[in-house]
Amino acid sequence: MDSFSTLIRTASHEQHVEAETSTFMSDLLGGRLGVDAYARYTEQLWFVYEALESAADRLAADPVAGPFIRPQLLRLASLERDLAHLRGPGWRAGLTALPATGEYAARVRECADRWPAGYVAHHYTRYLGDLSGGQIIRDKAERTWGFARKGDGVRFYVFEEIGNPAAFKREYRELLDGIRADDLEKQRVVAECKRAFALNTGVFRALGEEFPLSA
Repeated sequence: MDSFSTLIRTASHEQHVEAETSTFMSDLLGGRLGVDAYARYTEQLWFVYEALESAADRLAADPVAGPFIRPQLLRLASLERDLAHLRGPGWRAGLTALPATGEYAARVRECADRWPAGYVAHHYTRYLGDLSGGQIIRDKAERTWGFARKGDGVRFYVFEEIGNPAAFKREYRELLDGIRADDLEKQRVVAECKRAFALNTGVFRALGEEFPLSA
């Protein structure tokens, strides 16, 4: 029988591909959009991670979500440095969430408040994605817009406290395999992972509408 981490990975594969191959992401990584689109995307990430990480301290003692709360994953401070670099010192004043982003952040907050196992689903889809595909985004951003390697503008993608990402991801998957949940709850967590990818894809779609490529 497949492990739970394998189950999650395979169940959400379709949505994962859809998110990665969204028109906005393809245009962004293909260098067809300007740095403003990248900055706008980074702003949207701030709202999602603020929802994820504002609950971290509270959930650290939770028997289900607690084991996943790792300080070396936290991204908000790095995101804020990137935004200061991209938008200037007054970046907070111009920060606005797209409706799709607001919906995504609200769902993360709802899970954090009421359903720790659902919070884990969002935690997994974000942070393991950042450790994997996020590195491709960082590389492209450095080359496309001339950011210093692992410097301001791409710090969100740099996990300085994780020396061995492959080992970290392996350990994280072992935590997933040992999650305190029965089979029905695990099915709900898998469904929430799919929902997380769908919410993320919704943000990409909205960004694509805001930054259409002129035909």
